[in-house]
Amino acid sequence: MTTELRDSDHLDVRSIDRLRTELSRLENVVVAFSGGVDSALLAWVANDTLGPDNVVLATAVSASLAPAELESCRAFAGRWGLNWLQVGTDETSRPEYVANGSDRCYHCKSALMDRLGPLAASSGAVVALGVNVDDLSEHRPGQIAARERGAVFPMVTAGMTKQAVRAAARELGLDVWDKPAAACLASRVPYGTPVTLGVLGRVAQAEAALAALGFRELRVRHYGDAARIEVPVDALERVVTLRMDIVDALKQVGYRYVTLDLEGLRSGNLNEGLLNGGMVAK
Repeated sequence: MTTELRDSDHLDVRSIDRLRTELSRLENVVVAFSGGVDSALLAWVANDTLGPDNVVLATAVSASLAPAELESCRAFAGRWGLNWLQVGTDETSRPEYVANGSDRCYHCKSALMDRLGPLAASSGAVVALGVNVDDLSEHRPGQIAARERGAVFPMVTAGMTKQAVRAAARELGLDVWDKPAAACLASRVPYGTPVTLGVLGRVAQAEAALAALGFRELRVRHYGDAARIEVPVDALERVVTLRMDIVDALKQVGYRYVTLDLEGLRSGNLNEGLLNGGMVAK
């Protein structure tokens, strides 16, 4: 996984024009804003195209959102003067979500749309998600739930890939253009392992501890008493160098065993088991 752009990944002005055209057609949007580069670009272009009176950014707040990500959303909205709301969601109270089957994301997005749908309807808006073309090829049942409930994917309509999104964000001066992907905390838990508030809290603390040690891209996968650390391959040596600090930090948050994945960070790697009929998560 990388956030680097090649020389060929220049801004495709036509894709931005197509995105603006699609947003103009929608007229009034509620952007599901996670703070990542996709939703940040969508939010900025929507605000610039439609004006602040016709754009609301809504961030779903629950135990599955890392505190650092909430602060990132707050900071981005503040820098650009965007109309931002925090919206509490209840996915962790839904048995289907807690059970953590391979359709967990469907139930999570359903919870989100149950809040954003009425919010959008109250102002004649439509819910817009920062989904790009590359996302369509991944295991993301949440997209189905969103579409079923009337959400739209303007960047897909505009034909924007992940690299195109990053290139556009960089060109427009958005400092999140190279922000690493950060899926929800539940994505650290293998399918079939219940997603509880305690598990989500432990993962959040573990990843915050590694971030405090200077690791920018990382995942802490939760396996009961064991934590499996994933970082980019070029950071593996640094993990070994700091191993005692890392072990101490993760034991303090409740893990008994601390392991390192020698294949490095692969976003969505726990979904690989689904292709082989397994029961593991993203």
